[in-house]
Amino acid sequence: MTKKLYDIDAYRSEFDATVISCISDISGNYSVVLDQTLFFPEEGGQTPDRGTLGTARVLDVQIDKTGIIKHFTDVPLEAGSTVHGIIDFHHRYSNMQNHTGEHIFSGFAHSRYGCTNVGFHLSDSIVTMDYDKQLTSDEITELETLTNEAIFKNIPVICEYPDAEKLETLDYRSKKELTGDVRIVTIPDVDVCACCAPHVRSTIEVGLLKVISSQNYKGGTRLSILCGERAYKNYSMIYEQIDRVNHLLSIKPEEVSDTVTRLLDERNSLLSQVKTLQEKILSQQVRTVDPDAENVVLFTEDAEPVVMRNTVNALTAAHPGYCGVFNGNDTDGYSFIIGSSKKDCREFLNSLRERVPIKGGGKPEMVQGSINIAALTIKNMF
Repeated sequence: MTKKLYDIDAYRSEFDATVISCISDISGNYSVVLDQTLFFPEEGGQTPDRGTLGTARVLDVQIDKTGIIKHFTDVPLEAGSTVHGIIDFHHRYSNMQNHTGEHIFSGFAHSRYGCTNVGFHLSDSIVTMDYDKQLTSDEITELETLTNEAIFKNIPVICEYPDAEKLETLDYRSKKELTGDVRIVTIPDVDVCACCAPHVRSTIEVGLLKVISSQNYKGGTRLSILCGERAYKNYSMIYEQIDRVNHLLSIKPEEVSDTVTRLLDERNSLLSQVKTLQEKILSQQVRTVDPDAENVVLFTEDAEPVVMRNTVNALTAAHPGYCGVFNGNDTDGYSFIIGSSKKDCREFLNSLRERVPIKGGGKPEMVQGSINIAALTIKNMF
């Protein structure tokens, strides 16, 4: 087994090790085994550490069933040589903040609502947790509040390998049955959980935890969270966006929701008025059509699809051929809806496609798509 230096001190960022082996793989990279390492491998749902071994960049870190940790590098390292390793501690510490934050939240979810954490993924940008029970928005808010209260209490985070006798007496969370040496992470009065990953020394280092999304997932709940620096950056981004809205609308931050609601109501009212006007304009065009015409084509601009469809339906009720409404202009092209009560519109669309570039499809009674040719050319094809 590779000696896990990250178990001894999660805050170290540099180390020296002996290269046990270095083997090239089919991707052109190299699999390096060391006698000891600070690099945490991809394990337990968490992404691996990043950094360098001498002049080599560490691209990935994996651990096999025997406990051997493989470092995948871009250049080879000489077997038997001593190499100096440096991990990206900023990346490591961000993972530590977020992983400890997840333990606190999951501990409360388990003790308060009997939730089992059945899925966990800590990427370089976000943390997702899957629970086997559905949580309401009020319950999620309560758990978030409890988690941040525990963070601010500066509770120690204890990582240890209890002996078999002590382990037998512990009531700890685990996704699977464990044997042999089991690493236990304890946050007193909050959580006891089996975990292989590095953690911060105290809850205060998590900074804060914010739930940023929740959804029903496989009969349970999937949550996404951010902790520490990631949460701060997310808050800064959101605040910047709200501040821009405040300046654009000349309102206070606490007025954003009500103002946006009012603006949406006004927008929907205006869209309804526009739709009514579009229908009136097209209705006037319909009244000017020769009642004996077999095929009919009308042109409009800025019409909603539902208005175009209603107009086509009105035309097909009065004319036996192909009836089309084209929306747009000669410069930007046209979207269209073509219908017929007697003929197969797909055949007509295919005949157009043989003559001009056209996109679209549909059913025998109605097709739709787009075309970029002049209106006069379109008229001549009907």
